[in-house]
Amino acid sequence: MTTGSTSPPSYWYSESTEDERGSQVMEAMRLYRAAEMTMRRQTQASMAMGENELLVLRFLTRESNRHHDVTPIALARHLGVSTASVTALLDRLERSGHVKRSPHPSDRRKVVVALTQRADDEMRETLAAMHARMMQATRGMTENETTAVTAFLDRMRCAVADTCAQRRDGCCGVASNAAPPTASAPLAPGAAA
Repeated sequence: MTTGSTSPPSYWYSESTEDERGSQVMEAMRLYRAAEMTMRRQTQASMAMGENELLVLRFLTRESNRHHDVTPIALARHLGVSTASVTALLDRLERSGHVKRSPHPSDRRKVVVALTQRADDEMRETLAAMHARMMQATRGMTENETTAVTAFLDRMRCAVADTCAQRRDGCCGVASNAAPPTASAPLAPGAAA
């Protein structure tokens, strides 16, 4: 590790120039995640909601934009919780005026969950400025930069979700039959640290 830097030591350890570059990227990601967690806490506080309530609103927004009906079972799967937990969650969101439940248009045994106009307005008011700043941060990126950043984030998602070992395509940038890198062996070029 180069010691000529005046910055504090990184959370990530490195033993080569390539690893040092990787540790700079990982440190930047750590700082981004910390900023995102702060933003989520502020959003929860301003909307007087918990994390799962916001996840429901975000999921309903996305599925509505795709013109998909959402059932409580689909929400339970998305959140990884029981249908009883989703029912209690929807009861709270319905009482607060953020969601409405209605009969499914083609299957009367099912219920469809949708955002109310109030929820849509509140989310836009709360998140619009931040979303605009985030989109501004992406402007000016070349097609190659966009491809590189997207590919890197896909590899990191794969690595964090621990799916590299289960997939043969080496989604983390390391072939599944290759031995994991060790402290003494630097990662192959393009591999995520």
